[in-house]
Amino acid sequence: MIVERGRLATKLLGREAGNICAITERIDKNFVMVVGPQVRKRRCNINHLELMDTVLSVPESAGDDAFIEELTKRSQ
Repeated sequence: MIVERGRLATKLLGREAGNICAITERIDKNFVMVVGPQVRKRRCNINHLELMDTVLSVPESAGDDAFIEELTKRSQ
């Protein structure tokens, strides 16, 4: 599956395991930045994420708040 901006994922390890987040940027081949309503903005190893088929349609210029808002709308 392609790792891209806006793709939803579930964290598999750590304190936030089981929470849904969105990828905000790709850092390198192993790491991405993630953010979510219950996930702090942080760097995360791709191997610690379970990627979903869903990709959020957030503009390129949008900040982290736009990702959190979109995820909150989808969970209601």
